[in-house]
Amino acid sequence: MVQGTANWNTEQTAEWLQEYVDDWVKFYRKHTNEGNVASYIPLLKEVDPDLLGITIMGRNGMKISSGDIGQQFTLQSISKLLTFIVACMTRGISYVLNRVDVEPTGEAFNSIMHLELNELKKPFNPFVNAGAITVTSMLEGKTSDLKLEPIFELLEKMLGYRPSLNVDVYESERDSSMRNRAIGYYLLEIGFLESDLNITLETYFKQCSIDVTVDDLAKIGVILASDGVDPDTREEIIPRQVARIAKALMLTCGMYDASGKFATYVGVPAKSGVSGGIVAVAPPRVREENLPFLDGCGIGVFGPALDEKGNSIAGIRLLRHIASQWDLSIF
Repeated sequence: MVQGTANWNTEQTAEWLQEYVDDWVKFYRKHTNEGNVASYIPLLKEVDPDLLGITIMGRNGMKISSGDIGQQFTLQSISKLLTFIVACMTRGISYVLNRVDVEPTGEAFNSIMHLELNELKKPFNPFVNAGAITVTSMLEGKTSDLKLEPIFELLEKMLGYRPSLNVDVYESERDSSMRNRAIGYYLLEIGFLESDLNITLETYFKQCSIDVTVDDLAKIGVILASDGVDPDTREEIIPRQVARIAKALMLTCGMYDASGKFATYVGVPAKSGVSGGIVAVAPPRVREENLPFLDGCGIGVFGPALDEKGNSIAGIRLLRHIASQWDLSIF
């Protein structure tokens, strides 16, 4: 049985919080058997579907981790968040938003149909594949490695180390992503791409194949919760306006075509990936009660068993429970 929260007070210790999170992870792990790992990328089919881990990192330095926290996994669609941030920082917000919209689609993240049916002047948002590939084409550089470099630089500033490219996953994704190639050719035909199609797609497949952990996602989240400032060093890593636009997009578009339900029932900005990762952001909030992480936190979740929308089935249920118990919702 999942425990409820106590009446939190300023003397509540991290050890007590740890006990609650351990209990919740144990309880929600059983829901992994209700989902399936991503099958359209061959290597992702080999991941243990029963894995579940979480890290919660507060702006005050408190950190709670539980479950399979040492497991590495690839960013997949979470990389779209980072690419959008980099594009806004290097090309300018107005430049990017003139070429990619900020509207939810109501369609699957890899939909082709909505591109043609809506006769778009630009992709709906940077978190669907069409928008993400368009944003990737905006990155500067004539090779995929040059285009990727500012993404790695941003990650290194946020995480304190340079993460690695998972070459095996990259090659698996490159050799199997026929739908993304179809999207790329359509974008090329209607003039949305700003760089060579093959280089753009190579960059896109590589950015999705960067290895991270739940600790890494939590650190990214807590920096966004602080409007782009690293709460440990006080360094501004992401300009405030860029961070705020990114969080708005996470809330409205970050969980594929389940974003509306996630915003309603969980109520925090988040971005997911088909590897099972979720990065979530709980900004500072004003409450009469004393609750954990009132000054904001970042949350990283990993649970590779996915629901029909492509989101971690146990991860979402775990996040929903924590958001409810600790009143993390921004609403």
